[in-house]
Amino acid sequence: MTNISSHRISLTTQVTGSGPAIVLAHGAGGTIEANFGGLIPLLARDHTVIGSDYPADDTPLDVDGLADALVAEAVAAGAETFTIIAFSLGTTAAIRAAVKYPERVRGLVLAGGFAKIDNRGRLNIEMWQRMLAAGDRESFARVVLLGGFSADFVNSIPEEQLPGLLAQTATNIPGGTAAQAALVATVDVRADLALVAAPTLVVGMTGDLLIDPANAREQAAGIPGAEYVELPGGHVVMVEQAQAWQATVSEFLERHPAA
Repeated sequence: MTNISSHRISLTTQVTGSGPAIVLAHGAGGTIEANFGGLIPLLARDHTVIGSDYPADDTPLDVDGLADALVAEAVAAGAETFTIIAFSLGTTAAIRAAVKYPERVRGLVLAGGFAKIDNRGRLNIEMWQRMLAAGDRESFARVVLLGGFSADFVNSIPEEQLPGLLAQTATNIPGGTAAQAALVATVDVRADLALVAAPTLVVGMTGDLLIDPANAREQAAGIPGAEYVELPGGHVVMVEQAQAWQATVSEFLERHPAA
C-alpha cells in the first residue's frame, strides 16, 4: 500500500458497524450526521462506516490535506481499502483521494458535487462568506434554505414553521463552515477526473439551486466509465429525497461491493 502523505488537518471520526469499509465525506456547512445520518444505520448493517467531521474551527483547508486526512482516518480505523460516499465539497476530496490512493479507494459515490465551482455556485458561496464574516447568522440561514432546497420543498413548508426552522439553522451553523466555504470557492480537481480508476456513480439533483447539476454532469463526463443519475429535488438530497437517495446508494453497492 502507498504511504499516506503527511496531513495537517485533524478530523473527528466515528466508526459504526462492521464489514467492508465505507468512508463518508460531508459537504461544506454540513457534518457527518447532517449529511449522512439517515444513511449510516442502513450501511452499518453490512459495513464498517467511517465518518469524519472536518475541523470545527477555521483551520485552512486544502483538497490534498483533506483527502490525506480522510484516508488516514480510514486506515487508523483498520480499513485498508474502502468505498467513499461523498456529498458536495466532499466529492472533490473523494476524487483527489481516489487519484492519490488508487489501491485503497475501490469505489466512489459522488452526490451534488463539482470539479471546479461554476460562476453561480461561486456567487452563492461568496454570499456565505460575507455573511459569516459579518456574523449575520439570520441572513445566512435564509440563503442556506433558499439555495440548499428546491423551490417546491421550500414552498411546501407551512408558513408558521419557517421562523423556527430559520432560527434552528442560524443557531446550528457548524464550526469551520467559513474555512469549508473558502475551499469550495477555490478547489479545482478537473485534472484529476480522467485519472480516477475506481467504479464511480455521480448523482445530480434536478432542482439544485446551490450547485447546478451541470457540475455533476461534468464530473461524470470526465471520469472514465462513470455512471450518472439525476434525482428530483434540491441540493440537500438526503432530506428531500431520502428514500431515493438511499436506494441509489444501495443499488450501486450491490453491483460494486465495498472491498
